[in-house]
Amino acid sequence: MKVLRTVADVRAWRAGAGRVGFAPTMGALHAGHMSLVERAVRETDAAIASIFVNPTQFGPNEDFAAYPRREAEDVALLEKHGCAAAFVPPVAEIYPPGDATRVTPGPIAAPLEGAARPGHFIGVATVVAKLLAIVRPDIAFFGQKDFQQLRVLQTTARDLRLGADIVGCATVRELASNDNVALEYVSVADPLTLAELDAPAAAAVISLAARVGRARLIDNVLLGMKIEELA
Repeated sequence: MKVLRTVADVRAWRAGAGRVGFAPTMGALHAGHMSLVERAVRETDAAIASIFVNPTQFGPNEDFAAYPRREAEDVALLEKHGCAAAFVPPVAEIYPPGDATRVTPGPIAAPLEGAARPGHFIGVATVVAKLLAIVRPDIAFFGQKDFQQLRVLQTTARDLRLGADIVGCATVRELASNDNVALEYVSVADPLTLAELDAPAAAAVISLAARVGRARLIDNVLLGMKIEELA
């Protein structure tokens, strides 16, 4: 497996890679990430994953410096699961000196996590747009658990004509139990627009956010349609 550090490295690799599947990550990889990688390996000629802790999606009360980083273990895990390449850039390669351009998603980014974490989706949409422009994959795979993020990125890729299919994959959950749960929000919304539903509908996504001890968790259940129908 090739470990690529620069935009030039990725573009040179991409030139001979055929049909490419991409799994963007922030590292600290687990079974959920590996399910995305395995699908990219199965469905394309070459799978590439990125490991990049994105500073622009962290709010003022969120500790970017404390986010877990374990590059050696992550790279070994990607190689074990069949990745052809890993893109592991320094911050300056994604945000060069003087960088000031940001992608502002539309209304779909406003509720739920957008309201709970102002500015978060600007950072997410910006870094994913950059990564898609660098890697130029045919398909990019994201977990369904971050449902609003999936919809934000699907609309961003569509609106900016980024040229990649943004595919949602079923969530792989770790089983756990804890009575110390503090609920932040519960939402029942339209799966395409994330507008809140106030009457029965053919399809809905139920989303929630909660704190379990010091950890903040989000999850969702999609009803009445398949994840493959989202676009």
